[in-house]
Amino acid sequence: MRNSGILPYRPEVAARSFPVFRGMVSDKMAAFVIKGSAFLAIASLILIFIFIGKEALPMFTSSEVQQEAGLSKLFLPQPAHPGEAAQFTWQPISETPKYSLLPLLAGTLKVTIIAVLIAIPLAVAAALYTSEFAPSWARETIKPCIEMLAGIPSVVVGFFCLMVIASWLQTAFGLTFRLNALTAGIGLSLAVIPIVYTVSEDAFSSVPQAFREGSVAMGATSWQTASRVVLPAAMPGVLASCILGFGRAIGETMIVLMASGNAAVLSWSPAESVRTFSATIAAELGELVQGSPHYHVLFFIGAFLFILTFVINLAGRWWVGKLQKKLQGAA
Repeated sequence: MRNSGILPYRPEVAARSFPVFRGMVSDKMAAFVIKGSAFLAIASLILIFIFIGKEALPMFTSSEVQQEAGLSKLFLPQPAHPGEAAQFTWQPISETPKYSLLPLLAGTLKVTIIAVLIAIPLAVAAALYTSEFAPSWARETIKPCIEMLAGIPSVVVGFFCLMVIASWLQTAFGLTFRLNALTAGIGLSLAVIPIVYTVSEDAFSSVPQAFREGSVAMGATSWQTASRVVLPAAMPGVLASCILGFGRAIGETMIVLMASGNAAVLSWSPAESVRTFSATIAAELGELVQGSPHYHVLFFIGAFLFILTFVINLAGRWWVGKLQKKLQGAA
C-alpha cells in the first residue's frame, strides 16, 4: 500500500503537544503584558514632562506673566517696597508679588544636605556590617527592619517629626524655632536610609567571595578586608545608592511640609525655618487661579526641580561609570 503522506492521528502525541502550545501562548501573553506595561510607564512619564513644560512655557512666551514674574525677578533681588533695598523674597500674595527662588533653593539644598549627611554614613555602615560582620540571625533581623522604613508613609514620618523630634531638639539645644531645617533633615533622613541601605547591601553582597578569601589569605583582618577590599570593589554601587538617596531627598514633600516651618528665609543656619520647592508647590498650587502668573511660576519650579535632579543624576552616573572603568583598569 502506498504512503499517502498524511500522518495518522495519534491521541497520545496530541495530548503531549497541547500543554506545549498552551505554554507558548502564555509566554506570548506575558511578554505582551510586560512590554505594554513598560511602554505605558514610559508614555506616562513623557506625558507628565509635556504637561509640566506646557504649563511652565508662558514664563518665556507670555508678556503678562513676564511682567509680573520674569526670569530676572526669579533669580535677582527685588525691593520689598519702593525705595527700599533689594532683597530675595518669596511673597507671591501681596500688592506687589515677589517670586524670588533663591530662598526656596537654599531651603531645599539645606534640608537635603542635612538629610544625606545623616542618612548616607548610617546606611552604608549598616549595609557593610550586615554584609560582612553580622551573623545570619542578625542579618535576617536588621535587613527587614531597615527596609520596612520605606513602607512607612511620609505623612507619618512628618507627624513624628512635628510632635516628637521638634520638641526634643528645641529642649536639648535651646533652638528659637521649633520647626526648622534640622528637624526636617532628620525626618527626611529616615526616608533616605532604606534606599541607600538596600542598594549598598546588594553592592557589598555582589563582591566575589574570592576577593575576601584572597585578602584573608594575605593576613588581613576582617575589618581590613571589609574597608580596603570589599568597600572599594563595591564603590560604584554605593555611589549609585547615594545618588538615588539624594534624588529621593530633594523631591520629598510631606515631611518637609510638616516639619520645616515653611518660612522662605534666605539663610544657611540649620536652626532656622525653611521652605523647599516641593513644599511650596504642595502648599500653594491648590489655592491658585489657573493661568495666573503665580500658577505658571509653580510649574516653572517643578520643571526647574526636575532639571536640577536630572543634572545631578547625570553627573552621578558619569562619575560612577568613570569609577567603574578605573576599577576595571580601563582608565
